[in-house]
Amino acid sequence: MSSGASASALQRLVEQLKLEAGVERIKAAAELQQYCMQNACKDALLVGVPAGSNPFREPRSCALL
Repeated sequence: MSSGASASALQRLVEQLKLEAGVERIKAAAELQQYCMQNACKDALLVGVPAGSNPFREPRSCALL
């Protein structure tokens, strides 16, 4: 790769980074955190699954055998 090609590639990269830096970002982190806190009581990973309604529990064996 010649230095001219490298310089033009770097120039395109700089222009792309300038465009990306100028993009207005939304403040979604606070909204996402609030949503997570509001729904934490419903999250099975945080509160667990009741034993009676757990579809992944081990099947019971027959007591007669």
